[in-house]
Amino acid sequence: MKLHGIFPPLTTPFAPDGTAALPKLRENIVRYNKTGLTGYAINGSTSESVLLKWNEVYSIWETARDAAAPDKILIAGSGAESTAETIEHTNRAASLGYAAALVRTPSFYKPAMTESALAEHYLRVADAARIPILVYSVPVFTHVTVEAPLVARVSKHPNIIGMKDSSGNVQGVAAIIAVAPKAFQTLVGSAATLYESLEKGAVGAILAVACAFQELCIEIYQASRAGEPAKAHSLAQKLIAPAKLFGPQYGIAGLKYALDRIGYYGGAPRSPLLPLGASAQVEIDAMLSNLTAQTAHQL
Repeated sequence: MKLHGIFPPLTTPFAPDGTAALPKLRENIVRYNKTGLTGYAINGSTSESVLLKWNEVYSIWETARDAAAPDKILIAGSGAESTAETIEHTNRAASLGYAAALVRTPSFYKPAMTESALAEHYLRVADAARIPILVYSVPVFTHVTVEAPLVARVSKHPNIIGMKDSSGNVQGVAAIIAVAPKAFQTLVGSAATLYESLEKGAVGAILAVACAFQELCIEIYQASRAGEPAKAHSLAQKLIAPAKLFGPQYGIAGLKYALDRIGYYGGAPRSPLLPLGASAQVEIDAMLSNLTAQTAHQL
């Protein structure tokens, strides 16, 4: 399975009463279908996955599957704290027609999450999963980092086809690519290091900013793949501000606000996450205006 390109980890729209707004998710996906995105990751960190009940996740998976265009690859975030539950969710995604599963590192018992424990977890999931899996390293949330030695241990399994590395560590990405088999596909989750990671050999990305700026992310990817590093680097400079605002500064609330401003449905995040404050809204509005002006100037 070829996972080259840009995937947004789709946000989860919520209705005013706090329930998942499935019709709004469908509307967003129908609009995304008209873009050059390779596919969609559903129930990732940007989807507020840990704030969703699993019966909600299953309904979201079904809605996304039904709304996605046939040429879009669907990746399900299926990771849980236990190996058995992860297998259960992964195979539920398989039964719904998902192409692959994104499996985050267990993290609650962090001191026990040694390289050997994580290797055993991923190998057991891969043995039992009815679809290929991607290792998911997102240390900003889990405080567990997948590094090259672990990848060297698990990447030879035929059902572990790649990983998403959201560490933002370009040297770490390069080290992972160096030890993995050639067929192993490394995608990154850090917009701030997208260009550098592509130049090191990453095959694509699963990026929160791609929910709002998919065409820009695709342009960077295409320029890098076409052997135009100067163009890719220049375009990547435009991602610096949104990567900061939608990442460590305002997170999901900021991204959802931006989606509302550009014509998608964003809505409020789910409690305990708070909606965006007025001053932050002004800051994001300014960023959107500036980015639009840059694009118009280039045209």
